[in-house]
Amino acid sequence: MKIAIASEGKDEKSKISSRGGRAPYYLIFEDKNLVKVIKNPFATGGGGAGYSVAYMLENEKVDLVIAKKIGQNMKSALQERTIKFREKSGEGSIELNQAFSEDEDTVD
Repeated sequence: MKIAIASEGKDEKSKISSRGGRAPYYLIFEDKNLVKVIKNPFATGGGGAGYSVAYMLENEKVDLVIAKKIGQNMKSALQERTIKFREKSGEGSIELNQAFSEDEDTVD
């Protein structure tokens, strides 16, 4: 399972971003390992960030997106691409990645 976590920073100890489409970074995990860090090119600028991020993550072959808050437009764009999403808070990126990797039944 490939998991993208909206992040305030570019390492595994960074806090989860509260802004799905406008997160400064996306950390991509696969098999519990950080495999890629993406500086979000849509973090600033005009509208359509959620749609653009969903398209970007689809190209990365992401299965699940995690952020503290995901806007309605981004939710719709993820659903159109059959990418699962979860809104979670209170944990660091690495802990969330491991929790979802170990218990994939919770992401249906």
